[in-house]
Amino acid sequence: MSETEGATVGGIAVDRLRSIIDRVERLEEERKALGADIRDVFQEAKSAGFDVKVVKQILKLRKQEPAEIEEQETLLDIYRRALEL
Repeated sequence: MSETEGATVGGIAVDRLRSIIDRVERLEEERKALGADIRDVFQEAKSAGFDVKVVKQILKLRKQEPAEIEEQETLLDIYRRALEL
């Protein structure tokens, strides 16, 4: 057993804290890698001729409830008519 195993400093379980910090660091690295992968997919979409801005809008819509989408579309239509667009 090492000196820090099961040790506490100032009431803090050192091994537990180290484990939490290590896990967060690993997850942050995974998130960074996923971000790069997502950018690559958007670049692929752009290369295939898709409008990335529209693809992102579709992704946002897919996360919403149908009633919420309908409400937004209704308001957009009202605002367009009000502004004669």
